[in-house]
Amino acid sequence: MNSYKDLDVYNRSYKLALKVHQLSMKLPKELKYDLCDQIRRASRSIPSNIAEGFGRNKSTKDKVNFLNDALGSNDEVLFNLNFMKDAGLISETDHENLISEYTICGKQLFNLIKSFK
Repeated sequence: MNSYKDLDVYNRSYKLALKVHQLSMKLPKELKYDLCDQIRRASRSIPSNIAEGFGRNKSTKDKVNFLNDALGSNDEVLFNLNFMKDAGLISETDHENLISEYTICGKQLFNLIKSFK
């Protein structure tokens, strides 16, 4: 591996952050500075923390800390997706697709963290 960009979990989470951003743009305007902003920031935090953890020749401990932050953000996105579905803000199909993909991300992050320990 030459870069964080070679990691499947980085590429998956980056593409998902774009999908979440696009989906959030369709939500009611009154949620713009609340739920929309929160889920967009959490979804972008996953690939951002992966990139930062692998940048600047960080120690293994630092890498793991950033990956744990990414895993926490992944759980935050899962919570918000469930909330959005239950509030009738997203379709069942969008919910199922995103939950499935973010569940895979979580497993990939967990396994990547475990590989450093």
